[in-house]
Amino acid sequence: MDTKTMEDMQKEVDKHIGQYKEGYFSPLAMMARLSEETGELAREINHNYGEKPKKESEEDNSLEQEMGDILFVLICFANSLHIDLDEAFDLVMNKFRTRDADRWTKIEEGDR
Repeated sequence: MDTKTMEDMQKEVDKHIGQYKEGYFSPLAMMARLSEETGELAREINHNYGEKPKKESEEDNSLEQEMGDILFVLICFANSLHIDLDEAFDLVMNKFRTRDADRWTKIEEGDR
């Protein structure tokens, strides 16, 4: 499988959605979809790492699939609002590098 940049993914999703008359959902509907997909990931985490095993009749959804669903919806959300996710990522990483620079205990060279 080829490695894709975030820009590639945003363009691919836009091309996919662009073939339908309905286009992107409204921001409120997109937020609801994102919440729904996050709940599905939470359910998988609970089944795999929590105290609630799946019923035998329940289908096995992978964590990768659920994370992929979240990524797809997030890209749709960003595209619909004309947000460049590369820029958004750079902004948040800058925030973590500055605001949280001394918040956590760093691993020393000898600790690795």
